[in-house]
Amino acid sequence: MTADKLTLAAPAKVNLLLAITGVREDGFHELVSVVAPLDFGDTLETIYDPQAEGPDTLRCEMPGVPTDNTNLVLRAAELFRARTGVKGRFDFDLEKRIPHGAGLGGGSSDGASALRAMNRLTGEPLNDAELAELAAEMGSDCPLFLQEGPVVMRGRGERLEILPDEAGKALRGIGLLLFKPPFGVATGWAYGRMKARGDVYADATQIEAGLSDWVSAPDLSKFPFYNNMQSVAFEKHRALPVLLEQLRTDLGLTCLMSGSGSSCFALTDGVSEEKLSSVRQAIAEAWGPEAFIQAARTL
Repeated sequence: MTADKLTLAAPAKVNLLLAITGVREDGFHELVSVVAPLDFGDTLETIYDPQAEGPDTLRCEMPGVPTDNTNLVLRAAELFRARTGVKGRFDFDLEKRIPHGAGLGGGSSDGASALRAMNRLTGEPLNDAELAELAAEMGSDCPLFLQEGPVVMRGRGERLEILPDEAGKALRGIGLLLFKPPFGVATGWAYGRMKARGDVYADATQIEAGLSDWVSAPDLSKFPFYNNMQSVAFEKHRALPVLLEQLRTDLGLTCLMSGSGSSCFALTDGVSEEKLSSVRQAIAEAWGPEAFIQAARTL
């Protein structure tokens, strides 16, 4: 039997709304978030040889990306094997585009794509619910990458709700400009800082009420863009709020940090090419030539 190959997209995501509402008894944080996948991201090629022996392998040419079992792609392979008992070897080739420490879900998306690829290449031994269980073992935001289109995340991120048709349509196809400074923000640090402060958590009832009102009459211009993780990231990295305020005040853009940062995004539909050129120039001047800038659309 010859080896089979499957190539899948591993999309980035943005948090259009992210409300961290407190600490759970299990130590995780409780959240409410509206998350949208993007047409920009990584690509994962998976080769499965059922006759091959030896450990699974991961190849990635982006400097700094680990290729051992600290990478969620190989962690996904470990979990998948433990659950299914499949034999043979998986060889992964990851084309990495999503920057590290960005709040765009790169590692989680890669791991979820590995789960989907392995399941398909081995005859789909796991159903959707079982795949979601494995994804949740890898990380709180991994299960969302098994879904298509915008979703609402709750709990620690493992409880997903598909938005009603009209609300989902309102959040698809939104033009964005992603931008990230040369530094990242460690997710663990950001959550730890929120816990240490204790005064930056959002009111869950208020957030849910606002989201419910919007879903009942979805209009992108009235969407409750929000991220209270900004408070701790902005406290440490002043370059983030300074640039966002400049883009809002001088260029009239709606912009927000995604996840725990350090990536941010600005809405670009209806923005002229001339203004977009000014936005790119402002980002480069503020954060230097190593700043990451990428146009994208929500899926």
